[in-house]
Amino acid sequence: MLTSYYKSADRDFTLLHGDCTELLPKFRFQFDMIFADPPYFLSSGGISYQSGRVVCVDKGDWDKLEGQETVDGFNMKWLSVCREKLKEQGTIWISGTYHNIYSVHRVLESLGFKILNVITWVKTNPPPNVSCRYFTYSTEFIIWARKNSKQPHYFNYELMKKINDDKQMTDVWRLPAIARWEKVFGKHPTQKPLSLVVRCILASTRAGAWIMDPFCGSGTTGIAANLLERKFLGLDINESYLKVSRQRREELDHGSVRQSMLQRINDCSYVEHSSELVAKEKGIEDYGMPF
Repeated sequence: MLTSYYKSADRDFTLLHGDCTELLPKFRFQFDMIFADPPYFLSSGGISYQSGRVVCVDKGDWDKLEGQETVDGFNMKWLSVCREKLKEQGTIWISGTYHNIYSVHRVLESLGFKILNVITWVKTNPPPNVSCRYFTYSTEFIIWARKNSKQPHYFNYELMKKINDDKQMTDVWRLPAIARWEKVFGKHPTQKPLSLVVRCILASTRAGAWIMDPFCGSGTTGIAANLLERKFLGLDINESYLKVSRQRREELDHGSVRQSMLQRINDCSYVEHSSELVAKEKGIEDYGMPF
């Protein structure tokens, strides 16, 4: 029997402590959407610029490259487990850079996923290039794929068009990197901005949907999910990051904080249209987690 590291009072936010490849096979439950931010394997002694200081980009042993075969094996292992936990019409979003995204793409196709889009996230406020020997790194990629090639997936085309000045949204998203107000309880080294994850969730799920993050870090996916009336399960091997996730979720219990976050996410159109979406789709069946 699995024991939750944390579960919110209304049971819409659950955290598990441990390796996703070991924990996920221990229960029978499937999710509408998965957002995964796996290791990029770019901790090789490089430097970057943060808050006015030159810093090392090494994030820990979990992010160090040990050869392409090892990277492919790691991606095959966690993606195979996640595929089993995705509903037949479910979709998965996976973020990365050139260090890991090509491996992820190959593994997805070998497992039978259908690639829907490869989003290019253009950061409007990237850190400067300290060495001045390369073009400034200002983009990351997010693969969007569905579990089965012949099963239709959910896509809220009309909402995406509304928040893009009534034009079809392209696969190039210009959004800022993480803001200071998103890391008041501490910062995960690869933390994603709420505005980015919110867009993924709104595009591919209905209100009431269950969302899972196998490398949840500081809980951004869960915070975005709960802000949009979705339910969340997050897993992480690092307890210190789970503590940050818990603190961030408990902060949401203050109504003023929740509303402030919604108003800060990129622009007011997210707040307006996500509220419309929730009101229309409250009829989604509610299945509780088995622990």
